Amino acid sequence: MDNRTDIWRHVDAIKPRFVALSDRVWAMPEVCYTEARSCAEHLAELQHQGFRITENLAGIPTALMGEWGEGGPVIAFLGEYDALPGLSQEAGIAEPRPIEAGGHGHGCGHNLLGSAALLAATAVKDWLATHKVPGRVRYYGCPAEEGGAAKAFMVRSGDFDDVDIAVTWHPSSFWEVAVTPSLANTRADFNFTGRTSHAAASPHLGRSALDAVELMNVGVNYMREHMPSDARVHYAVLDTGGIAPNVVQAHARVRYSIRARDLPGMTELVGRVQKIAEGAALMTETTVKMQIVSAVSNTLANTPLEEALFKVMEDLGPPHFDDDDRSFASQIQATLTEKDIDSVYYTIGMDPTDKPLADFLVPFDAKRNPLVGSTDVGDVSWVVPTVQVHAPSIAIGTPLHTWQVVAQGKSSHAHKAMVQAAKAMAGLGVKALIEPDLIAAAKADLDRRTARTPYVSPLPGDVAPPLRMSLA
Repeated sequence: MDNRTDIWRHVDAIKPRFVALSDRVWAMPEVCYTEARSCAEHLAELQHQGFRITENLAGIPTALMGEWGEGGPVIAFLGEYDALPGLSQEAGIAEPRPIEAGGHGHGCGHNLLGSAALLAATAVKDWLATHKVPGRVRYYGCPAEEGGAAKAFMVRSGDFDDVDIAVTWHPSSFWEVAVTPSLANTRADFNFTGRTSHAAASPHLGRSALDAVELMNVGVNYMREHMPSDARVHYAVLDTGGIAPNVVQAHARVRYSIRARDLPGMTELVGRVQKIAEGAALMTETTVKMQIVSAVSNTLANTPLEEALFKVMEDLGPPHFDDDDRSFASQIQATLTEKDIDSVYYTIGMDPTDKPLADFLVPFDAKRNPLVGSTDVGDVSWVVPTVQVHAPSIAIGTPLHTWQVVAQGKSSHAHKAMVQAAKAMAGLGVKALIEPDLIAAAKADLDRRTARTPYVSPLPGDVAPPLRMSLA
């Protein structure tokens, strides 16, 4: 029997449960490390499907793992289910209409991401049971991808030590193997402490922590001219020290996100930002304490897995969209600018088309112009051969982290894309189970990439998962 069509039939046989799971998670958006209900939904499905379950991975209440099978290789599917703050939005309409003012929403499609990964894992479990093949399939429920670095904590705690390959996916405008690199990223808080005083009667007695934050920000902005062009630095002031202008602010806090192409570059840049903070404290006669909140590594490619995945996706084909799918996607595109749409085509090196949804596979050797971000999948990729699918769950050009993504989160075309992503992931999982040479080649590729720079966790040893993390 053709194992590809066999595993795809396993996906089709059970997909309604997982589409429903995705919709339930969409309706209960929970942010970074607070995904209690979403995690419980995935736990209940794992129990229903007969997986052996491990909870509280890395001491994180919303991280879990389900395993099925005995002996053989360990194939892992990585799922996520965290939402984003401030993106509440009704589904199925092409205009901004929050369900709850200031509420959360799945603006990166993680309701689909976790459900499709669990669908793939369950289909591989059923395939293993049918064919009596040795091997173990795992589903990792990974919270807090949006700024919380949960997978980095899970890697540091050894939760992936015996995994042979890891497979995941992400909602996208296109049907493609995700070969775009991601940046290493550290989030750090800089807490300044000064001395309060009456701003009019005794300003000379005060030492302003807010002045220190402002001077630090100016210093970092001047640094931008003298850092690598592919590095990124962003900041948000979390605490201004109060709202009274006639009081010298004795405390203030700013959070920095510091990104670079690789871990050594990120470490160097973090050190430079820290020196600027210390300089700002010196100028204002305040003190400063830097606290690492989270950190992730850059993603490592894996050529054998990427080539194998591309062949699976080529054989499978893109999702089959209908006129209703294209109509709603066109309505979403009407809310976007031409630059939004053109820019995503630029990332894959293709000329823009009039297609509202991607019904084509991006060539493996496309001349891409990546727009890079960061993800904690990067840390998994340093210790386990890892590969990712991109599936077209959104209208072409839809920027992630927007209300338009939330509006499409329960759409027919999003459901079709998540099922197709599950088929691609499951197809690769079965291929790895029956072709040990693929796993060996993937591991050799990882060894080659890490030979000169072995993995060192970007998280300091004393940093615990920020389970009550501020999302400002």
